[in-house]
Amino acid sequence: MSVITSRTSLSSILKTYTPAEREKTKAAIMNKVRFEMPRQKGILEVVKAVEERQNFEAMNEFVAFLTENDLDDTEFISIFNDARTIVNQLSPKFTHLVEALLSQQWTNRSQETRKAYSEFCLDILVAHNKYLQFGINKLINHWIPQENDIGLWLNGEPTPELDNGLQAIHQLLERILNAIPMAFDATLDAIEHSFPYYKKATHIVVGYVHNILQLLKYKPIFGEYIIQLLMQNLVILDVHAPRAAIEELESDDEDDDEDEDNEQEMFEMDDCRKKPNSDRPMNHPIAHTLDICMMKIFNFLDLKSPQNSATQQQQQNEMERQQKTVESIKFLRLLIKAFDNVILPIHNTHHAQFMLFYFCSLKQCLGEQFLTSLWDKIKNPNCSAVIRQASVGYMASFLARSKFININILKHYLKELCSWAHKYIRDCDQYRSNGSLKANLVFFSVCQAIFYVIAFRSRDLTVDKKSLLFLQSLHLSALVTCNFNPLRVCLPAVATAFAGVTRAYQLAYCHTILERNARRKLATVYANDTATPEETLDTFFPFDPYLLKMSGQRITPIYLVYQASEAEEHVTAESMSSHHTAGGAATNSRKRGDSEMLDDHEVDDFILSDKRQRLTSFSKTHDRENQFTYGLSPGFHI
Repeated sequence: MSVITSRTSLSSILKTYTPAEREKTKAAIMNKVRFEMPRQKGILEVVKAVEERQNFEAMNEFVAFLTENDLDDTEFISIFNDARTIVNQLSPKFTHLVEALLSQQWTNRSQETRKAYSEFCLDILVAHNKYLQFGINKLINHWIPQENDIGLWLNGEPTPELDNGLQAIHQLLERILNAIPMAFDATLDAIEHSFPYYKKATHIVVGYVHNILQLLKYKPIFGEYIIQLLMQNLVILDVHAPRAAIEELESDDEDDDEDEDNEQEMFEMDDCRKKPNSDRPMNHPIAHTLDICMMKIFNFLDLKSPQNSATQQQQQNEMERQQKTVESIKFLRLLIKAFDNVILPIHNTHHAQFMLFYFCSLKQCLGEQFLTSLWDKIKNPNCSAVIRQASVGYMASFLARSKFININILKHYLKELCSWAHKYIRDCDQYRSNGSLKANLVFFSVCQAIFYVIAFRSRDLTVDKKSLLFLQSLHLSALVTCNFNPLRVCLPAVATAFAGVTRAYQLAYCHTILERNARRKLATVYANDTATPEETLDTFFPFDPYLLKMSGQRITPIYLVYQASEAEEHVTAESMSSHHTAGGAATNSRKRGDSEMLDDHEVDDFILSDKRQRLTSFSKTHDRENQFTYGLSPGFHI
């Protein structure tokens, strides 16, 4: 008997249908699609059939009816009211039915329809915790706008009709959270996993942020988690909208505006006026999303400030005001905790940290609390050097840029920083420790912070004789002339600006040190005809100019732009005139005492990292060309 036969006994997996059977199948499909709910087969009969006869066919048909048809309000109310009467019978074997009910669209319906859904949803989640996570997920998913909902979100705010639906969702969620303790964890999981991708359309991300902030208004217990989640997602937006890309796109837009203005002047079109820059969206799409999100967060922070309470309730007594201040400090601690976990360890973010900057501006005591938290990290030897260095950068930038910080607070922290630096020098001299940048990272960062703050706030710190005496008490000369030579690792803009201030007020003489450092760098660079990297602090000042347009209107009134002191400008003018009289050779070699805080006084770019790198590379190339121009060989040592 042969094993291989012309026919096999196995049947094909492809079913063959006769024409009659095919027509019967089509009719069954058509009947399901066009199924109408008969009175005798409502949800009550469906549940009864399952309970008494284990007949799931009717339930499956009813579920298909719910998922494939748009119910009118009358049918909707009837089904949900009936379902509410048998909510205790809807055990896990009715999972498909319950999920189909909870998945119904209800937010854009009538008030009676919303009430019917809300009552059923609350009852079923209380009676059966098996449906809790699914029900919470459905509510949170309603927070996410659809792609075609862009017309319902104007400047980050929902239309009144949409807002009514969102309020119904929040009211139902609040009732669930009050009734079911387990709902807190389910809500946190749903919020975290539903956060939109950062590249989604602006109205989708902003709409979700809007609803998260609404949750904090009636459930502040979520504050710590939600604030940290918001910071994490703001940082994601921030790092994907780099400063260089924003500046490039905005500069192109400004060039186009200038061309339009020239055409308007040519044709004298008075009715065509350019919109203010703050009213225009950011050209960078992710920066535009970040801009509106920051604006919404600033509005939320206003509600948490003591000043807001004072303006709304002018008749409140002193005890209530103190209570509001205490609540604001507690909220600031939540912000600082989230800041320590999310923003502080990340290098070179541009805008997310201004959340703290703005909130601290609302009350003097809030800024002091923030500075205290930074100072505690700086002087704590158990913190990592990277975190301490970042804290120094935040403190220096905060002291330099904030208009709202009292001058006495500024002087206090300058005194603390100088005292810490002098103590560090005394302790290290005893052990003759090495002066490398890596071994003394925090010390060099503190020194640069001192130089930066003094140079930036020179107008306020030299306003009278008392302030000058304070600067003399800092013993800056001992700091710059110590064996560590901190000026050699400082950013060039900081070192030269600080030298200009100290020269103008005879606080310290840095020119000789700067020139010696410059000669040493030249000798190192051209020793073997190879350019070796300079030993410079890799740092940034986090509160550099704010580039976002809409939310930037909140930052501008509290933000300090650099202005050189009058004495420093006078010294700089004298130096520049001496350069012009000295001839071309002197023009190429600027004195280290000249102020280079700003190369262009119209732009506050004190030390923007990208410009600093370009200027540094240009100066290296230019210096090398000068060396060869004057006949110095590559191996020449000074």
